[in-house]
Amino acid sequence: MSSRYDSGIEEICESLSGKSYDLVPGDRVKELLLERSENALADLDAFRESWNGMPLDGHMTDGGRYRRRRHATLSAPRASDDYRVEDHQPHYQTLDYNNLNGGIARHYEPFEDEILRGSTMDSLVRLGAGIFGRLAPYSGWHIEAHQFRIEVNGEEVGRPTPEGIHRDGVTFVLMAMIGRTNAIGGESTIYDLEKTPLEKFSLAETLDLALVNDERVFHGVSPIEQLDPGTPASRDVLVITYRHKV
Repeated sequence: MSSRYDSGIEEICESLSGKSYDLVPGDRVKELLLERSENALADLDAFRESWNGMPLDGHMTDGGRYRRRRHATLSAPRASDDYRVEDHQPHYQTLDYNNLNGGIARHYEPFEDEILRGSTMDSLVRLGAGIFGRLAPYSGWHIEAHQFRIEVNGEEVGRPTPEGIHRDGVTFVLMAMIGRTNAIGGESTIYDLEKTPLEKFSLAETLDLALVNDERVFHGVSPIEQLDPGTPASRDVLVITYRHKV
């Protein structure tokens, strides 16, 4: 592994440790991943295209039909990015962390296997494990990955975080922008534990990253709207969560 990759990881860790969140531009993310492996993004186009045709999220208690979703479960040993893909299983959050859709086991369609095991996904999962493993070197990880598409066609409000300002009930979260089409809005805000805003930003370019310590900060994303009201809008994001494995 290159020393430039290691130094880049260290820089992110220092920022994340100091602020409990960090923002990494997509161009810098691409540089880091390609420093680790020249094939890191070999399937990036197919990876982005895999957000097309995803099934609707059938667990929206607000009745919304504006979110599409796929889900996967993985795990990694402590101080290592050598993760494994686990058997497909439901996603669960308590009502304490998700008062809209929590409290039940939510079953989602799995990632397409070639995408889950492809080079781009592999690189991003390893990046998160490498960063968070340095911050918590004695912890193994329960990892869950979520493909989200928020859609707006003029009939509903497209809410990337319909549960509002929240924490996910995990240890660390990696949020990656995959793509936006005809969309404005979707501004992210980080809050302290008293829900005082700390910073606002927009994930706009492919692989723009937001990394958060979920035990120390809240986050939320504003609704998206159509730039051209005559054309549907969408916002595609990958979220990977890392929770201390007991």
